Amino acid sequence: MGDDRVFVYEQDKPRLRGGDDVLDLIGEAGYRGATWVAVPVGRLPEDFFSLRTGVAGEIVQKFANYRLGLAVVGGVADRAAASESFAAWVREADRGRQVWFVADLDELRTRLGRDT
Repeated sequence: MGDDRVFVYEQDKPRLRGGDDVLDLIGEAGYRGATWVAVPVGRLPEDFFSLRTGVAGEIVQKFANYRLGLAVVGGVADRAAASESFAAWVREADRGRQVWFVADLDELRTRLGRDT
């Protein structure tokens, strides 16, 4: 995927439950030399999708602190349709280079190839 190395948190792994789980994931990705981590939607805590909880901000900040990009892989259209603020955040995030919402790993490959 260009010069970026992606660590994929597999679909069959446990759901991330909190900060310690996220730091373990970041540590594993860093050990493998990744610059991006792809996390399936279903592996994120449900509170991630409710911005008022602060969980999404906490998780994204941890990735930023360690200079890793976070790619949320899978559909979030239903969550975006249910929350205008979440939809706005997804649009804004997708313009940057810290967190992206992608349909699948092929879309991530395409974006990394174009943006690196």
